[in-house]
Amino acid sequence: MTIAPPQISPPVAAARSARWRVGLLLAALALGLAALIFFFNPATHQFYPPCQFHRVTGLNCPGCGMTRAIYALLHGHFTAALRDNALLLFLLAILLGRSAWVGVQKRRGRWNGQIIPAKYLWLLLLVALVFSVLRNLPIGNFLSP
Repeated sequence: MTIAPPQISPPVAAARSARWRVGLLLAALALGLAALIFFFNPATHQFYPPCQFHRVTGLNCPGCGMTRAIYALLHGHFTAALRDNALLLFLLAILLGRSAWVGVQKRRGRWNGQIIPAKYLWLLLLVALVFSVLRNLPIGNFLSP
């Protein structure tokens, strides 16, 4: 009587399975955070972490107001979200557009594996830096939360 060796799944299938699990975990985490922000207004509940950059310098960083903007978006208040953090809406629009583009490229079999190329990340960093400087100047006061 011979015993058959254990079956080893190919690495491609194992990697695909791990990607799905990580994706589902990240989706569940995002949904949980969205539910937390939806039910607990950041303006009235104090358990959200404060911005350390603002606490130390008194200036607004590119992320200041993002939690309030997400709360406003989840409740359908687009103009309030725009007032709290316009950069968030810009980044969400880019993310949605890029996700659609990646989906189309995958469908056509022409996707190169890059979600966001490095040159665009540098451009986004520059946009965030300019946004941060502008919102702390008197001329860009309308960008401050």
